Amino acid sequence: MKAISLHIAGADFPNKRRDPARRFEIALCRPGDPVGLVPEPRNRHDPHAILIVSERGVPMGYVSAERAPLIGRLMADAVAVRAVFQAATRTGGIVRVAFDGTVPHLPAERPAAAAADEAPDFWPDPVWDDE
Repeated sequence: MKAISLHIAGADFPNKRRDPARRFEIALCRPGDPVGLVPEPRNRHDPHAILIVSERGVPMGYVSAERAPLIGRLMADAVAVRAVFQAATRTGGIVRVAFDGTVPHLPAERPAAAAADEAPDFWPDPVWDDE
């Protein structure tokens, strides 16, 4: 796996510090902006939690609980993990992560028809074709 696109979960929850709101920080990000993935093994809700932070160090949300254990293992095994902001969505946002030390390329946008077919209460990680 060279790169994967991941949904930013928890964008509607408030940040605990005096940081801007998560949605506001997501709105400030542009496609290709670097983001960080920060494992939180002492997170009281989930020891596999991985915080997603903007290049300004402001929390934007988390890797989904379903994906966090896998992503955490890949991060532990990878030489270098690099992530960039991909897009804002109505449920939060998307980041693109590469596990081979390269800056992940941003895939072409999906056709609007594919997005219209999704159920309004189901938010899977988006899938794009790799080159």
